[in-house]
Amino acid sequence: MRALGIAVLLVVAGCDVRNDRDNDEVTVKYDEARIKESAATAGRAAREVATGVAHVAKDTGRSIKREVGDVDVDVKVSRDRRDEAEPAPKDTP
Repeated sequence: MRALGIAVLLVVAGCDVRNDRDNDEVTVKYDEARIKESAATAGRAAREVATGVAHVAKDTGRSIKREVGDVDVDVKVSRDRRDEAEPAPKDTP
């Protein structure tokens, strides 16, 4: 669905609409060169945005690594089903 919206925007960017109110006419002329140019511009912009996001993610990762360093975490998860059947111990003052 997004691709369809982008395609429509590219076609609209590449067309010339003339409205002749005297003759009650609307003329739409599609300029293939403008459509291709708009598509190329949109592609370059998308590439630049993606590159920027990648740089930010990389820099953020480096900053976290500098701040935290290497941390080894050992997690042991065990579950004893017998504990579920027993009531929880009451707090004694």
